[in-house]
Amino acid sequence: MATVPAVASDNFIPDDFALNKVDVAMTPQERFAEFLQTRGKRSTRQRQMIVEHVSGHHEHFDAEQLLAELRSTPEGARASRPTVYRTLTEMVEAGLLKKMVLGGRAIYEHDYGYPQHDHLYCTSCHSLIEFSSDELTRIRDAVASQHHFRAQSHRLIIAGICAHCRSTRSKSRHQDRV
Repeated sequence: MATVPAVASDNFIPDDFALNKVDVAMTPQERFAEFLQTRGKRSTRQRQMIVEHVSGHHEHFDAEQLLAELRSTPEGARASRPTVYRTLTEMVEAGLLKKMVLGGRAIYEHDYGYPQHDHLYCTSCHSLIEFSSDELTRIRDAVASQHHFRAQSHRLIIAGICAHCRSTRSKSRHQDRV
């Protein structure tokens, strides 16, 4: 059984915060290979390289960031844009990644082997802060129960301004008044 580490966030990680690890039956590479096989698709070296790279890095990312990272490595120097986009779509379909559209761009995060969590999204610097709340899960389950609905998961993204951007804004506003 493989264990996939969970991430706290991309930016402004509270020192005492971390999501727990989740045990999974297969590695992300094995799960993706199985997904491709069930759909009659080949597991090419480029697809394998993309899955290995993504599963080895635990930050939120977009397709262009991934492409740039891949092209900066000897093995990924010849990575094609269509293959990256197609493989990301397949990884979402395989349950390895989740796709979020924030600020008009598609952002990906790990899903397979990661616990249920939610996000705070800074609309100024575009950082994502992950958090987990048992209270939110209880509220979700209570609302679902009231409607005779069986909740399996949820996604909550709270948009606002992070502390860092608020402090930067207040300094610049103060200077503008002088």
